[in-house]
Amino acid sequence: MFLKTVLADGQAEQAVLREMQARAAGARGDIEQTVRRVMDDVRTRGWDAVVEYAERFDGRAPYRVEPAVLEEAYAACDPALIAALEKAAANIRDYHEQMLVKSWEWQRRPGETLGQTVRGLARVGIYVPGGTAAYPSSVLMNAIPAKVAGVGELVMVTPPTDNLSREVLAAAKIAGVDTVIAVGGTQAIAALTYGAGIIPQVDKIVGPGNAYVAAAKRLAFGTVDIDMIAGPSEVLVIADHTANPTWVAADLLSQAEHDKLASAVLLTDSMAQAQAVSCEMERMARQLPRWEIIADSVQNYGCAIVFDDLADACRVADLVAPEHLEVVTAAPRELLPLLHNAGAIFLGAYAPEPLGDYMAGPCHVLPTSGTARFFSPLSTDTFLKKTSVIEYTRGALEGYAQDIIALAQSEHLDAHANSVAVRFAEEVQDEKR
Repeated sequence: MFLKTVLADGQAEQAVLREMQARAAGARGDIEQTVRRVMDDVRTRGWDAVVEYAERFDGRAPYRVEPAVLEEAYAACDPALIAALEKAAANIRDYHEQMLVKSWEWQRRPGETLGQTVRGLARVGIYVPGGTAAYPSSVLMNAIPAKVAGVGELVMVTPPTDNLSREVLAAAKIAGVDTVIAVGGTQAIAALTYGAGIIPQVDKIVGPGNAYVAAAKRLAFGTVDIDMIAGPSEVLVIADHTANPTWVAADLLSQAEHDKLASAVLLTDSMAQAQAVSCEMERMARQLPRWEIIADSVQNYGCAIVFDDLADACRVADLVAPEHLEVVTAAPRELLPLLHNAGAIFLGAYAPEPLGDYMAGPCHVLPTSGTARFFSPLSTDTFLKKTSVIEYTRGALEGYAQDIIALAQSEHLDAHANSVAVRFAEEVQDEKR
């Protein structure tokens, strides 16, 4: 069968998990040493090092894409595409405005005012991949939540390949990107991390990239913040006997075509469904231009597991914690309470994964390789900095003074205790007089 199919028996489930872990390890590769050298060199030599690596790996020195070029790209695009990009941008903006967290204050008791200020980061770097394809949707998905969050300046970096297309530049204009620099790879991440030449140091770096970019982001963390370490794309579909096998097959293929490390997994309670999906996948895949990539992806990281009960399928889905999780059953919402770990959950036959990639509004930058167990999708939260605010009157502090002093002294931090005690020392002296 095109999509290898097994009966659930515990061992099959563990085999799937092992394959996913091996896939993530294979995606990382042994490149950290090379990346570390480039990062250290850029930190030491600055712009000269960035230019040197860009000429070696990008084929030309970095350059700023002027605003007039963005305007020209926008005007040169197919009007139908511009309309689609504008519509997607509006949906992304609407969704993220709904989830925006705001500053707040609360008076717990008289004299005790507590709260939190919520502000957008000052400057964020967006990495837009461009080695193998052009991704205008990634520009929108990274930039618009940042703008909604109130980020002061957005600096977009992307390789100066043929994929730095007018569509990508038009998306940058629509999303409100402030600066576009044509530079890619480790040298781009290093420049954003330390600041070099025309590329300023940022507070946070977001966006997917190849294994070198992922390794560079990992090393950048701590000097700047990052969103997540993105791995190869993945989709897991839970489907019962009512699902249309052609549609399910098409959804699995939509991820398998990304690259040879992409994963497409079907969990079902019907052997007939698994076999039908497999046949449809092979039929459609042979007609697609990325057939060879799909074939490798499905052979190495695709499978179908047949369960007696879909509740068990949900349990396995939680263990896999996929980037994209589709539920295509007669009553998909009934399974939602059983599903806890996924980057995004798509309910029903009319919510295919590409809807989330392009148009629905939630960000398509999602945790991969099982990290949906603890990471969340990129959103406005990604670009916010929260600061606690504490304001007490003298009377409010006095009510806690002896408790604070006792706690500080229990930790042998006498200066902490004294910081509170001195505020009431004059009062004690007056009482002694």
